[in-house]
Amino acid sequence: MIGIAFTGSGKTLVFVLPMIMMAMQEEIMMPIVPGEGPFGLIICPSRELARQTYEVIEQFLLPLKEAGYPELRPLLCIGGIDMRSQLEIVKKGVPIVVATPGRLKDMLAKKKMNLDNCRYLTLDEADRLVDLGFEDDIREVFDHFKAQRQTLLFSATMPTKIQNFARSALVKPIIVNVGRAGAANLDVIQEVEYVKQEAKIVYLLECLQKTPPPVLIFCENKADVDDIHEYLLLKGVEAVAIHGGKDQEEREYAISSFKAGKKD
Repeated sequence: MIGIAFTGSGKTLVFVLPMIMMAMQEEIMMPIVPGEGPFGLIICPSRELARQTYEVIEQFLLPLKEAGYPELRPLLCIGGIDMRSQLEIVKKGVPIVVATPGRLKDMLAKKKMNLDNCRYLTLDEADRLVDLGFEDDIREVFDHFKAQRQTLLFSATMPTKIQNFARSALVKPIIVNVGRAGAANLDVIQEVEYVKQEAKIVYLLECLQKTPPPVLIFCENKADVDDIHEYLLLKGVEAVAIHGGKDQEEREYAISSFKAGKKD
């Protein structure tokens, strides 16, 4: 199945809830044994999205456990975290794995985990997965599946390269399109300002002074992120920076402090 909908439309619940229901049914009928699993796999383009998805799964599993249902232990399989702690979870048996391509590929190549029983695969933000160059990694992951699987591909946009990837990865998929592919979220007001390159940084500061936090600033590359972050700190702005060049601890601190309102 291919699901197309704008960011923030609730796509995560569409694949998380059926996966939890399937894993719970499996656990009730035939409890998972050490070393077994996963039954469901979710692949995300970034560590932050993977963690966010993992936390959504945990939000549903906790009340189920409190209601007397069997405990399910999902795995967050991302880089920047000690692999030994991830392997401990795998050894106990894991029904659901949320992963980024790099760490997943590494664990499969080292035979630390297998997909022999995996029957439910979700590719979240597939457009970003392809944009970031993970297409070949995803195809390598496909080779590790032994049983017949259901593959779900979710994307906010559907450019030609994603269509080509989908045609090669899925068999006669059903397409569910909510709204128009690539359309902007109507809840977001968009304004475009034309500013000379040399005046951008000063104008940015002026905008921040008129805008209450929290504020997100997106940059073209890592160097720009670091330069703007340093400039804002010098101007007394409580800012944090995040990009792929920072270690996991820095990235997690940036996200958690921003969400908690400790940083603007």
